Amino acid sequence: MPSRVRPTSPSSAPGPLAGRTIVITRPAGTGSSLARKVRTLGGLPLLLPGLSLRAAPATDALRSQWDAAQHDDVLIFTSPAAVRYALRLALCRTTAVVVAVGQGTARALQRHGIEALLPEVQQNSEGVLQLPLMQALRGRSVALITAPSGRGLLQAEIATRGAALREVHVYGRAAPRLNRRHAEALLQLPAGACVLLSSGEAIQHLQAQLPAQAWQRLCSACAVVSSERIGEQARAAGFKRLHQATSATQADLLAAAVEICSQVRHEAGDAGC
Repeated sequence: MPSRVRPTSPSSAPGPLAGRTIVITRPAGTGSSLARKVRTLGGLPLLLPGLSLRAAPATDALRSQWDAAQHDDVLIFTSPAAVRYALRLALCRTTAVVVAVGQGTARALQRHGIEALLPEVQQNSEGVLQLPLMQALRGRSVALITAPSGRGLLQAEIATRGAALREVHVYGRAAPRLNRRHAEALLQLPAGACVLLSSGEAIQHLQAQLPAQAWQRLCSACAVVSSERIGEQARAAGFKRLHQATSATQADLLAAAVEICSQVRHEAGDAGC
């Protein structure tokens, strides 16, 4: 986890997020790219990891599972982390149809020379299930490269559609390591702050780990949520002001933050998101 918790300085050039604090809840160690984009738009990123990602032990059994998965008909990667940790075990030399749940996952695969099918509209499990490939699965074998837990929607639906399902858990998700500095930064959160939320599990961890005052202050920020489902979870956890982004991609989350901040400047004389 980066040692710096307080918002970092924005880009010297003014931008659509000028002066706005944007709280980034991506898993620990994965928020730097998004933070750079916030700074480019003139904002002040504050890293508040909602999850910690850990590679699964590289046992012979796991390597065998990963090797077997590459001989299945369809190979689905659920996240960039799934790509990263799977390819640490061994190179991907599959003839399967490769599917990426979202654009970030597709880009991670592309960096390794692997082209993947990608949902065009919904960058999530629902979008994957709408792909033409996924409509005729009976008698086929499908490997899901992922972490334990999660929603379970893909697993249930793939089994219902008659495929032989293999799950390869190449990493795990755990609670982040938060400390006093995270809480102190949140207690100073300005009224115009936005928080980017794309994981229900991250919301749960932050609510459980943060002191009550710090959590309440975070809930007072404008929440940019990646989907209707995440919005429902955020509202149930205490967030009052929500704005739904088109997807969980960095570009769409930031576009939503820019939109709500621009609206506020226009309607309330820059009174805050």
